[in-house]
Amino acid sequence: MSRCVRRAFLCGLDSYTGKNYEHRREWVQSRLKELSGLFGVEMFSYAVMSNHLHVVLRTRPDWVSGWSGDEVAERWCRVFRGKAAIQAGKPYDELKFERIRKDPERVATCRDRLKDLSWFMRCLNESLAKRANLEDRCTGRFWEGRFKCQRLMDEGAILACMAYVDLNPIRARMADGLEDSHFTSVYDRVIARRAKGRLERLGEVQNPTAAQKQEIAREEKRRHQSQWLVALEGEGSAFRGMDEETYLSLVEWTGRNIRVDKPGYIPVGLEKVLARFELDAAEWAKNVAAYGSLFHRIAGRAEQLAAYAHRKGQSWFRGRSGGESLYRCEKTAA
Repeated sequence: MSRCVRRAFLCGLDSYTGKNYEHRREWVQSRLKELSGLFGVEMFSYAVMSNHLHVVLRTRPDWVSGWSGDEVAERWCRVFRGKAAIQAGKPYDELKFERIRKDPERVATCRDRLKDLSWFMRCLNESLAKRANLEDRCTGRFWEGRFKCQRLMDEGAILACMAYVDLNPIRARMADGLEDSHFTSVYDRVIARRAKGRLERLGEVQNPTAAQKQEIAREEKRRHQSQWLVALEGEGSAFRGMDEETYLSLVEWTGRNIRVDKPGYIPVGLEKVLARFELDAAEWAKNVAAYGSLFHRIAGRAEQLAAYAHRKGQSWFRGRSGGESLYRCEKTAA
């Protein structure tokens, strides 16, 4: 998570100055898409808020290790295109690419950076800060420090964190439902899923009219809106026994309960899903709403926190009560 410094607005309408920075949401989303396709990362979830952004991702050093030297050099040059390449409309600086690919030490350095979370966030935040400062005609710090990072130890922690991030606009009363939660990963998934259903129906139409052809082209574009996010079903699914429809149903139900601030009866199907990840179904909506305060540097069961702290030479990491609240097995054991 990265937050803007002082009164600076990342996006949205700044009531203090009267300026509207809503267009910057597209900057963030576009840069996230670009970098996630160049670095060795999988994008699980994101949310672009008025003065901060959330990203849930998994680094994939195994991918980066399998890239050739030429691919590493090209990806690095695409991350830092340079003014000459931008002005010429080229994807990267070809002279820079040749220098890097012929230097094994430089290739090794770029390979290490392309699988590093800190470099990913640096390339994201630095470009956004420069662009925002240029627009505001000012200089200086745009972000509060570096970024805050939390390690997610298992599928249950990932699921809770994803739901928390996707529901940020609803928690902040900026949206009433998933279809209103623009510039979040759940919105991309909802739009893509709806487009897929509409395309299936339109595909049954014989001799479509000009208007229907335009609708098909529009829905075809929307169908790929979530393609850059990690798959929730099929081959390479992020979760065992979870599909996209179930995840969207779970987040929608959670959002409704958070919105009305009342615990509701959880459907049996969703309760079984949470039980599969050993999560407390009765406290699920409450835990997702308060997820930001449940854990600190690491999220997971109490024994996971203790084991990880031991490996790091510490006696404990903060978050025991969060683990006991989120996981059903923790309460049973107590």
